[in-house]
Amino acid sequence: MKAILGTKIKMTALIDESGATVPLTAIAAGPCPVVQVKTPEKDGYAAIQLGWQAIEKESRVNRPRKGHFKRSGATPTRMLREVRVVDATAYQPGQMLTVDMFAEGDLVDVTGTSKGRGFAGGIKRCNYRGGRMSHGSMFHRAPGSIGASSFPSRVHKGHHLPGQMGAARVTVQRLRVVKVDKENNILYVRGAVPGASGGAVMVRATRKPNKK
Repeated sequence: MKAILGTKIKMTALIDESGATVPLTAIAAGPCPVVQVKTPEKDGYAAIQLGWQAIEKESRVNRPRKGHFKRSGATPTRMLREVRVVDATAYQPGQMLTVDMFAEGDLVDVTGTSKGRGFAGGIKRCNYRGGRMSHGSMFHRAPGSIGASSFPSRVHKGHHLPGQMGAARVTVQRLRVVKVDKENNILYVRGAVPGASGGAVMVRATRKPNKK
């Protein structure tokens, strides 16, 4: 499992050989230190813990975190994420992961936090059709009926209703790596990724490589 942490920079475009415009997203990925290696013998499963965005001032790191990073010899970072791997022995604490692990043509899954839209109604959040806009309708953008009456006498869990929209963990699968800028640690993937520019993302090798 190849994985790296990064930041979404911006969206751009590329003109391919046929003259078509290819939408791209630039991601500043790595280098990410391996802070911890978990093995099945000790922890019950195989995984690695990656860090991202080094903390320059040591005074901003509390004692428990200082000890955690000191064991691996890595510089304290703002973000820590755990990634399951098949063979944890292939990694060492303090090892740095860079964009070199990816190549042009690879398929990746990108996970990030979507843009927050605040509190939204059913029409915007759940694509409700809404009522007539004519005068006297009295039913324009209301949610309408939300459940049965006598049975089960309650609203089913997970029913589409007004509420918080966005600001959720989202994964976009099977994005193709178009370009790898090893000098500047930038990945260019085809299509859009979740979140706003400057948001943290995780790039992993896709879990559906053989899907047609």
